[in-house]
Amino acid sequence: MTGKPIDLDRRSFLGGVGGATAALGAPRLAQAQTGSPPPSGAMSGPAITRQIPRTGQRLTTLGLGTFLTFDLLPGASRERIREVFRLYVAGGGRVIDTSPLYGSAEASVGAFLAEAPAATEAFLANKIWATGDYLGDVGPATASLEQSKLRTWRSPIDLMQCHSIVNAPVIVPLLQAWKKEGQIRHVGVTHHETAAHEPLIQIVEKGDIDFVQTNYSIFDRNAEQRLLPLAADRGVGVLVNLPLEKARLLKVVEGHRLPGFASEFGVTSWAQFFLKWAMSHPAVTTVLCGTSNPHHVVDNLMAMHGPLPDAAMRRRMVAHMETIPGFGTIASMPWYPGKEGQYQGLIRTAQARARERLRE
Repeated sequence: MTGKPIDLDRRSFLGGVGGATAALGAPRLAQAQTGSPPPSGAMSGPAITRQIPRTGQRLTTLGLGTFLTFDLLPGASRERIREVFRLYVAGGGRVIDTSPLYGSAEASVGAFLAEAPAATEAFLANKIWATGDYLGDVGPATASLEQSKLRTWRSPIDLMQCHSIVNAPVIVPLLQAWKKEGQIRHVGVTHHETAAHEPLIQIVEKGDIDFVQTNYSIFDRNAEQRLLPLAADRGVGVLVNLPLEKARLLKVVEGHRLPGFASEFGVTSWAQFFLKWAMSHPAVTTVLCGTSNPHHVVDNLMAMHGPLPDAAMRRRMVAHMETIPGFGTIASMPWYPGKEGQYQGLIRTAQARARERLRE
């Protein structure tokens, strides 16, 4: 599991993409984001990678998230998300993040990994979401690990994370034991809410984890106050979630043109603008971004090519966003605005049933 990126020039990559995406009958990639085709050099050169601080292994700066986007009902066609996965790997991406909590996503990831020529190079980040029948009971967590091995056909698993720091006092030591036993390679903790940064900080301070996964975006920059500097100081890798604020950032910039200075760091779409901003923090290892749209994953992949903005440019990017109406109130917007009918898998079905029971 080297995490080694593929050196793939944009012409040969997009040439292979063209036929597959055209068959889906979707709009042209760049038109979906900017209204114009991407420049010819947008995906030139190798993928940008970062080292895992404690091992030196290199990971691509763009990872593939699977929450909601890869969750489908049994029997539903998986061709669209299979193509997303294929394009991500073909484009040099090597980090996939999933969880048993994500409905059928974990099983789909396992199936797609088995089909991928570069599967042995992929870095699989998974999670444990379990409590026991009594204090200290590790039975459900152990069963979850074994189930994840079977679903993803992976052993050892590259990174196992305590999902949303659920039962962390029990799960984190268990993960450390599994690492010593060779069942997993790295130990991590996750959360997606700013309110959880303090407990994440406390865990990182103990120095017994390899990764922390946290929310971080051009809108919500709280993690850079203490959590990201601490992770860098302690040699802890950082996976970023919610870089697009669950599509809310893209909603806010609808109808707005990219600023002219975006061309200075090779950006041709708003998605790339936001992804590169998150990637460019020196403490960040990989930015996770999920999609079920093959055109969007190709656009996202362009963010891990070319230059990244420096500190001065990052400040300029924030200042520009602060001039766009609605940017300051993103937190009050629903997730995936305008996409309420999408991602109708096990999770959304269960949530709908729960709402129906409340109305009865």
